[in-house]
Amino acid sequence: MDQQLIKTVNLLQDAFAQSGLSTSTIDLPQIAVVGSQSSGKSSVLENIVGRDFLPRGTGIVTRRPLVLQLINRPATPKANGDAKQEEGSKPTTDKASNPDEWAEFLHRPGEKFFDFNKVREEIVADTELKTGKNAGISPVPIGLRIFSPNVLTLTLVDLPGLTKVPVGDQPRDIEIQIRNMLLKYIQKPNSIILAVTAANTDLANSDGLKLAREVDPEGLRTIGVLTKVDLMDQGTDVVDILAGRVIPLRLGYVPVVNRSQRDIDNNRPIHAALDSERQFFENHPSYRSKASYCGTPYLTRRLNTILMHHIKATLPDIKQKISQNLTKYEAELASLGGPNGGTDGSSVILQIITEFCGDFRTAIDGSSSDLALNELSGGARVSFVFHELFSNGVKSLDPFDHVKDADIRTILYNSSGSSPALFVGTTAFEVIIKQQIKRIEEPSLKCASLVYDELMRILAQLLNKNTAFKRYPGLRDRFYSTVQNFFRKRMVPTNKLVQDLVAMESSYINTGHPDFISGHKAMAIVSERMNQNKPQNAGPAVDPKTGKLAPGTLNNGKDLDVDLKQKEEGFFGSFWPGGRKNQAIAQKKGAAAMDAPPPALRATGTLSEREQMETEVIKLLISSYFALSKRTLIDMVPKAIMLNLVFHARDSMQRELLSELYKTEMIEEMLKESDSVVQRRKECVKMVAALNKAESIVASVA
Repeated sequence: MDQQLIKTVNLLQDAFAQSGLSTSTIDLPQIAVVGSQSSGKSSVLENIVGRDFLPRGTGIVTRRPLVLQLINRPATPKANGDAKQEEGSKPTTDKASNPDEWAEFLHRPGEKFFDFNKVREEIVADTELKTGKNAGISPVPIGLRIFSPNVLTLTLVDLPGLTKVPVGDQPRDIEIQIRNMLLKYIQKPNSIILAVTAANTDLANSDGLKLAREVDPEGLRTIGVLTKVDLMDQGTDVVDILAGRVIPLRLGYVPVVNRSQRDIDNNRPIHAALDSERQFFENHPSYRSKASYCGTPYLTRRLNTILMHHIKATLPDIKQKISQNLTKYEAELASLGGPNGGTDGSSVILQIITEFCGDFRTAIDGSSSDLALNELSGGARVSFVFHELFSNGVKSLDPFDHVKDADIRTILYNSSGSSPALFVGTTAFEVIIKQQIKRIEEPSLKCASLVYDELMRILAQLLNKNTAFKRYPGLRDRFYSTVQNFFRKRMVPTNKLVQDLVAMESSYINTGHPDFISGHKAMAIVSERMNQNKPQNAGPAVDPKTGKLAPGTLNNGKDLDVDLKQKEEGFFGSFWPGGRKNQAIAQKKGAAAMDAPPPALRATGTLSEREQMETEVIKLLISSYFALSKRTLIDMVPKAIMLNLVFHARDSMQRELLSELYKTEMIEEMLKESDSVVQRRKECVKMVAALNKAESIVASVA
């Protein structure tokens, strides 16, 4: 049963690999071998397999991950002679010498390699096919299965050795490339890390252990392998490391003795090297008491046990992930039209239009069950435009930004014509207030433009949300242009209505509005303010003997002659160029010296008391009525935009789309799928097939 667990994981790996897909979707249990180039990784793997099959040489030899599946199979009885070749297999060499051991590559299905020298050549050839003949690396794994009665069922991933300095044609960032590749495998929670370290070096400097500690700081899923134990200085050993007193690991350490370079050059058989390894540990004074826990055979059994227990612990999670991913990919495949992608064009167009219009209405009304939690969207953004941007923008308009007191004085004189007005004229008030109300037109039209932008934003979100538009880019483009043109057409009557509202407001000034301050009240308020600002006089002078007013003391304490002189300064005193000083000079010259008025008469001097009072009254009336107009348009402009643009689009969108898109001659062109969608459908078909196969595989395990 335990061996069946490892075979189950092997079948899962094959199911994904044969579909051309990686196992990144499902994190399968496996043992990843890491270490530096000189740590002896290849020798450890060859000792476990019992065969020379890995490429050797200087520099980076392993340039692609090698997924090595060891499958134990019983030996065939010798009396039967050569085993019958399985149907469909294509052996590359004569199998008479080793009928019970062969290798198979996943990229060459049905072909058996009985000659392990050919296995090495195929690894090199397939590596160069993906990486070229330089020293580059590739993350695409090579799948290799070895069937033998001399191995325990095991799955190992041989990874490129860690290097520091690029050599020859190696890329300048070779260290980073290898490191990232190794992390991709060992950071998976279901990966067991086999960290290989040379025992004759300082364990604290081990590249393999250092990398393993980054992803497994507690050492819960890392097992250490100490190579070159026989090359340590005399009198030294790894007993403290094995006891966990240096760098403790939950799965412990296993010391091994590999073949020397001379043994490899002399083609010394691995079984002879394993005998020498056993004798070394049995005869060494430091290891003889624990020799049964040392060497390659124990390492193989230990890895087999660890992997089986790990698979038992992770199998329920693997089943759940397979089921979840199968559901996800089946749903995506269905959205892409199924395995064949065949659809009825007319029904597809109708379905997409109906779904889009429903989503648009939902976005405007805010009735969706899938409302955003962290930001405003849809109709809420339109409301924000109305009640924050437009409202505050109109409220910030100051009626006296561009109208100064001198301008008001000029308008007052111009509106009275040739006869100076005895009272404050209403014509000047109406002229100024109409000009100010017209200023609200610009933010009102800007408000309509902002709402249009929000509708276009909703359109873009709906097009990105619906997977059908990803499948049919032509239909997406037609949808976008049709809806955009529809919105643009609705902007014409919307802007017209907004302009009419402003024009209506400015065309008739309703001075009888109950909230508008009356002219009499404005006059009273201004008079009160001006009296409060006047200096308090002691009153008219009184003769102390008679108790009567002093001679010539009239007109509220002012001398009548003085007052008359002030009156003679002129009604248009503020329009004299250079002020009242020039006016006095002209008066002294007399009528004979009277000059023609200047070409342009503008108020430049200080306003008289009368002029100041009239100006303040006009300003008070303008402020009161402009506030009324702002409140009215803040209320009415959003209603106009909602009526002519938003609600009309919501209620008439489906009719517009049907009239523009539901045309027989256009359906074929609009429903032409993009190349990326066709490719994605193929990937989904492969993934669904692989996951279905994986589900049936794990279902067979109780």
